[in-house]
Amino acid sequence: MSIETSIASLVEDQTGQPYPYRRVELVEPDWTRFPGWRDVTAEEWASVQWQRSHCVKNVRQLRELMGDLLDERFYADLERDQAERATMSMLVPPQMMNTMAPTTEPAGPGSLTDAFYADPVRHYMIPVFSDRRTDWSSHPYATRDSLHEHDMWATEGLTHRYPTKVLAELLPTCPQYCGHCTRMDLVGNSTPVIEKLKFAGKPTNRIEDMLDYLRRTPSVRDVVVSGGDVANMPWPRLEAFLMSVLEIENVRDIRLATKALVGLPQHWLQDDVREGVARVAGLARARGVSLAIHTHANHANSITPLVADATRAMLEAGVRDVRNQGVLLNGVNADPHALLDLCFRLLDGAQIMPYYFYMCDMIPFSEHWRVSVADAQRLQHHIMGYLPGFATPRIVCDVPFVGKRWVHQLADYDTERGISYWTKNYRTSIEAVDPEALTRTFEYYDPIHTLPQAGRDWWAEHGELDTSALKAAEMAEASRRTAALQAW
Repeated sequence: MSIETSIASLVEDQTGQPYPYRRVELVEPDWTRFPGWRDVTAEEWASVQWQRSHCVKNVRQLRELMGDLLDERFYADLERDQAERATMSMLVPPQMMNTMAPTTEPAGPGSLTDAFYADPVRHYMIPVFSDRRTDWSSHPYATRDSLHEHDMWATEGLTHRYPTKVLAELLPTCPQYCGHCTRMDLVGNSTPVIEKLKFAGKPTNRIEDMLDYLRRTPSVRDVVVSGGDVANMPWPRLEAFLMSVLEIENVRDIRLATKALVGLPQHWLQDDVREGVARVAGLARARGVSLAIHTHANHANSITPLVADATRAMLEAGVRDVRNQGVLLNGVNADPHALLDLCFRLLDGAQIMPYYFYMCDMIPFSEHWRVSVADAQRLQHHIMGYLPGFATPRIVCDVPFVGKRWVHQLADYDTERGISYWTKNYRTSIEAVDPEALTRTFEYYDPIHTLPQAGRDWWAEHGELDTSALKAAEMAEASRRTAALQAW
């Protein structure tokens, strides 16, 4: 269903409201419906060690889990994607796997295949070749590091992009790998189509360099601690880093970025983690620093009782707030009902604050997920008024060299060619001596398949030339970054 069709269908609801609000009780799907987990106990399911050791990492393990519930066409589709398109390797925790096709009752061999193909969580966690577009699988201006975060490293892994905020990438791994990952340039294992960059410095040296930069840069008040995912960092090391950050007087906000609250809530329910978070939160509170957790859920099916338990545990430990930063994805949540269902499931069921929905970034092979700025604007319009104002998420476009901008903040928009133009009111860390940084416009590009015919014809004529030039520039940029990393 197109975005326009799904929006038009809203007016047909018999309640008289385009979106009928219903309180929905959270449910943990029955994992024993999968043949490979038929004998898994509730105690095993609650164990973070069991969860980590039973992640689905390849097609063979998916076959072992699913038995004859999927037919060969899906496995072949997945194998082709892994070989020709995937920018992220497979890594799906059981908790997240269990939210795919959660209510299907298998009736025989292959009966789950169609439901699995259509499943929204599967769509971004286990992408297959037939998901991808065949006309423009990548936009001509797609790049590996689409937000130029590496260009803005103040030290290795510390991106200073905004005037008062930094992003600390402590490690390059996650408990799960999302197909649309914006940091696919660095995070996770290499794939046949993407050779990942590697941190050059030792972890202890990189962390000390980050702390040193924060101590000598009083303009920074906000530290986003990410990666990868902080849930993959041994808790004592993460706690030591956070305690050191809390000693820096200018830091007033700390945000822990972890999709594991949704994909591996068992991690955050461990006694040592809960006790450690309480220690960090206590010191933060004493120093007047806000400690929050930012997670990443893209569909209502991902929000289960275990996610709610983990969130409650973090709030009880003293975290000020838990917020969700989802990504707007075709085939997953790019319609008003799906967005509102997710927001209410987060807010009512799990005490998680809907915060942002990012437009999917312009990385390679992501065009089937991306939506146009015009569609994002329409979606923002249609979710207004249902949620409390403080819990109504903004749909934002993360514009290269600009940063997050609400989708209605564009300065100009060529809807025929799908080029939007944006301005900004601050300099990034690489623009200190650029006299035009605050006066020029910066471009963002809609997916070509969403354009009118004239726009598609224009890109068909000009896009191939741009692609070859861009590929050469990208290879040169990758070599430059690798050399810079090795020089650290």
